Amino acid sequence: MDMLSNIGGVALGVLIVLLCASLYSWTVIFGKWSTFSKATTESKRFIRTFRKASRLQEIAALTPDFKASPLAQVFEDVYETYKRQTGGSGPPRNLVPLERSAQTAASEAVTSLERRLTWLATIAATSPFVGLFGTVMGVVDAFHGLGTAGAATLRAVAPGISEALITTAAGLFVAVPAVVAYNQFTARIRVFASAIDDFSRELLNSLEEIPARAGSAQAYVGPAQSAPAPATAPAYSTTRTIPEGGRELPTRG
Repeated sequence: MDMLSNIGGVALGVLIVLLCASLYSWTVIFGKWSTFSKATTESKRFIRTFRKASRLQEIAALTPDFKASPLAQVFEDVYETYKRQTGGSGPPRNLVPLERSAQTAASEAVTSLERRLTWLATIAATSPFVGLFGTVMGVVDAFHGLGTAGAATLRAVAPGISEALITTAAGLFVAVPAVVAYNQFTARIRVFASAIDDFSRELLNSLEEIPARAGSAQAYVGPAQSAPAPATAPAYSTTRTIPEGGRELPTRG
């Protein structure tokens, strides 16, 4: 505390800036950690619900329960496009709009997960340099004071230099957690992006396999079942054959 009380004005300003950056970065870290934890938990629950359900309407009714899941967001957007095409029943007339809806929803979900990570990366990259700036200015002040006093001894210059180095340490203290958190969050976003792509393909395949059922008011998620082939009577030849004895055999028409 004695060092902080004697620190120069520029170095003190740098420490205040670094303190604000640290508080903001930790706010982002805790917020993102909570967001990713909820998204992971709800996505696992949603994919189990999706695979157990037999009708799209059942899944759509439960989608509001999974607001934190990016998979649920993709399903909601694709299902809205599907309803505009078919009214909520029967096979889709055109898969291209559904694919575009899935791609757009996936992009929006990933963008939402990436929100505020840019600030985290910026703090991680610039904090050491901000701290170094404070150190340089502190050393300049120390040598300026040394020149003014006219005493060229280590005892005279060491306190000023040690006080100036505090800003470098503070910059590293702010940057290291931000770097670690940014790398971890980026890796988790890549996992989410892969899971969203896999789910989008699974959803589109399910929609493509919906059978056309006359008079059905519901859309089935399961694969379409082909209708059984009509039974046919055994074919009999109508050609009359004459054996060697010249006697004609009876035939069935």
